[in-house]
Amino acid sequence: MEGERIAIIRDRLRAESDPERAKAAQAYMRSSIPSLGVRVPVVRRMVLATARELPFGSPEELRDDVLTLWREATWREERYAAIDLTSLKSVAGDLEMLPLYEEIIRTGAWWDFVDGVSERICTLLQHHRNILTPLLRSWAVDEDFWIRRAAITAQLKAKAATDLELFAAVLDPNLRDKEFFIRKAIGWSLREYAKTDAQWVRNYVESKRAALSPLSLREALKNLA
Repeated sequence: MEGERIAIIRDRLRAESDPERAKAAQAYMRSSIPSLGVRVPVVRRMVLATARELPFGSPEELRDDVLTLWREATWREERYAAIDLTSLKSVAGDLEMLPLYEEIIRTGAWWDFVDGVSERICTLLQHHRNILTPLLRSWAVDEDFWIRRAAITAQLKAKAATDLELFAAVLDPNLRDKEFFIRKAIGWSLREYAKTDAQWVRNYVESKRAALSPLSLREALKNLA
């Protein structure tokens, strides 16, 4: 079965290719990796269908396929497929997935890839707070701004389980950063948490108003009266 699953995914992706949509997608993503023009939900459905037809024998087997798809990708959708494989329940909360996620963030170095694993990192945090908390604090001051973005967005889906001390700790060092993708991530994460605790976000924004960029401020308060 080794290699068969990957071959099937690649064949299915090519069968769904749309050259016209591919041109638009590549221009939108400003990508050096060509696109097949397959919509993200379609990629996800075919990847999960393939995993059901050819189940993984172990988490190690899954990680091998993810890394092969990621590292050998010649189309952007192959990298999406690699990320989609990491959504399988067999590796949810598996700490051994962390180096793989970090590789995706550092080598992918674009928002769609980075944000594609943010929910996985959130799940790891819920399962392994003693390890992920100090790690995310260190990521928040990493030289690689994509790693910093991942630290900022790591609790997007946490809602009431958000660690507010950690949340503030990853935001604070980045408030004055001039990078668009950092400013956007700060505003996005605050806007999302406002759905759970609007007053905390108001208080945080008021206390940090002098440091927050206009973009971050605008995004954070977008849905607050």
